[in-house]
Amino acid sequence: MSQPNILIIMVDQLNGTLFPDGPADWLHAPNLKALAARSTRFQNAYTASPLCAPGRASFMSGLLPSRTKVYDNAAEFASDIPTYAHHLRRAGYQTCLSGKMHFVGPDQMHGFEERLTTDIYPADFGWTPDYRKPGERIEWWYHNMGSVTGAGVAEITNQMEYDDEVAYNATRKIYDLARGQDARPWCLTVSFTHPHDPYVTRRKYWDLYEDCDHLLPEVPAMDYDDHDPHAQRIFDANDWRSFDITDENIRRSRRAYFANISYLDDKIGEMLAVLKDTRQEAIIVFVSDHGDMLGERGLWFKMNFYEGSARVPLMISAPDMQPGLVASPVSTLDVTPTLAALAGVSLTEIAPWVDGESLVPLGQGGERTSPVLMEYAAEASYAPLVATRYGKWKYVRCALDPDQLFDLAADPHELVNLADVPAHAGTLAQLRAKSVARWDLAVFDAEVRQSQARRWVVYEALRNGDYFPWDYQPLQKASERYMRNHMNLDNVENDQRFPRGE
Repeated sequence: MSQPNILIIMVDQLNGTLFPDGPADWLHAPNLKALAARSTRFQNAYTASPLCAPGRASFMSGLLPSRTKVYDNAAEFASDIPTYAHHLRRAGYQTCLSGKMHFVGPDQMHGFEERLTTDIYPADFGWTPDYRKPGERIEWWYHNMGSVTGAGVAEITNQMEYDDEVAYNATRKIYDLARGQDARPWCLTVSFTHPHDPYVTRRKYWDLYEDCDHLLPEVPAMDYDDHDPHAQRIFDANDWRSFDITDENIRRSRRAYFANISYLDDKIGEMLAVLKDTRQEAIIVFVSDHGDMLGERGLWFKMNFYEGSARVPLMISAPDMQPGLVASPVSTLDVTPTLAALAGVSLTEIAPWVDGESLVPLGQGGERTSPVLMEYAAEASYAPLVATRYGKWKYVRCALDPDQLFDLAADPHELVNLADVPAHAGTLAQLRAKSVARWDLAVFDAEVRQSQARRWVVYEALRNGDYFPWDYQPLQKASERYMRNHMNLDNVENDQRFPRGE
């Protein structure tokens, strides 16, 4: 079988409930809507972990954080863990990344042959949580509610500068691939940092949502005491007592967030236009690393298993998968096995240790009954939390907290915890038994604590004296660009042209 080209488009912190069947009708996202029309659309896709680094390591490897050991945003992603970039590169692909993947540690490639940009976040251990100090806020990197109170309009920000660069390098790379100077099939991953907070956007996109009917959440803020214990920990970690969040703050934050979806849509449209103009065909995957609560229940950002935080958009446009809506729950863990299946790559050697499974059968009318698994062991947690989405049920377990059981068909906003309702005792017992069989929370907790303690020692040691950072430095060989005296001018002009000259 011929090996298809693959374009993976990843965005950051995009709430999957806004993609009930592709982008919601009221979102100004024509390019994503066009992509959705030719894609298998997964209505109930979940992150493996609702935080950037652990979610992305799981997405790239098909392994839960308890296997990758990427528990949080400062945990090393080990070099011996195969990613989809390794699998495809081993099978003959050229693999390239433009944008964010939040790799922590000295390996900043993880199977990519080429990286076009640096990352937007640090690669060291400085953002390590510490279970030994529950409730401690690390002021210089913990989220706070300033992203909400500071929402609004700007023509350039740190994140816009980054995503502008990501898109520029991606489109330039797609042109490069069209020139055909490398005969291998390609896999290009383009990973943006929007619509991740801060909730700031350009005026042209802000103006699109002036009359938006969705600027307040369906579930308004609750009193602190009415939240579950983990949600209370998130409020404390976000320093909520230092901020007075008004309805206007909420409207402005959500408006900017929706506007940044439109900003991303423009960037994605640019890439797809270049792909079309250069007559290249590719499988296209669109996905987010996790979601954003967007003020539902008074919660913002992520770090929990509620739908807004844990559910993500996932669309795959591939010849072997039919366009249409799939309601079965799936996971970002499934992307790596799916890519392997679409490219004809065997994962047999590591199959016993892969937590995801191929989505190709679902794109061919098949069914799936296996549960979706999630883990969280990062900031705002004092011990690991685990969750299972099984059919219409979502079950959440933590050694510190009461169990949570939600019927998502009857209660999509997860307002009624059924864990203590006698009529659902059988369902609770069944899901708890499956969870206990899958996770030993005491062992999980001990492994997280050991990892954190080690990293604090290493980080403090490496910041004493001369410091050599792991942040990726993009390489540009100026002597190999444009025209230089070791090149034939006629060849340069013809080789860099698409289509070729006579």
